Amino acid sequence: MNMLDKIKNLRELTGAGVMDAKKALEETSGDVAKAVEVIRAKGLAKAANKADREVRSGKVYCYTHGGGTAAAMVEVACETDFVASNEEFTNLCKEIAMQIVSMMPETVEDLLAMPYVRDTSRTIDQLVKELIGKTGENIRIVRFARFKLGEV
Repeated sequence: MNMLDKIKNLRELTGAGVMDAKKALEETSGDVAKAVEVIRAKGLAKAANKADREVRSGKVYCYTHGGGTAAAMVEVACETDFVASNEEFTNLCKEIAMQIVSMMPETVEDLLAMPYVRDTSRTIDQLVKELIGKTGENIRIVRFARFKLGEV
């Protein structure tokens, strides 16, 4: 696989920009798996720098599962309506809501610490921080509710 193909592959895997993908591949001598780790680590570092910024926009996302037998509603905040209307942000909201339905966290802190059901090598917190790294905005799970037919 040539360098351009590796850059393209890395961008598809991580959503990183061309230059970030190229730098990560250079740092890892062309090892795509290690470059993914480098990009994720940089995304987490970017997220830490943005943690204090205000979030005044976002989305309340509702997800219904099992033909209407279970549902979750989650409020995810970000800095601008531009990011709130982004497809990746909407997908993050959906993934978080599905996590809530399936794993039944008690609090936002519990939710953030949980392994992500689609990829247990990452937590929900890492999933959020990865998108913070991509968008350049602070993103925060504000609150959620879970409902299941017959439960009180």
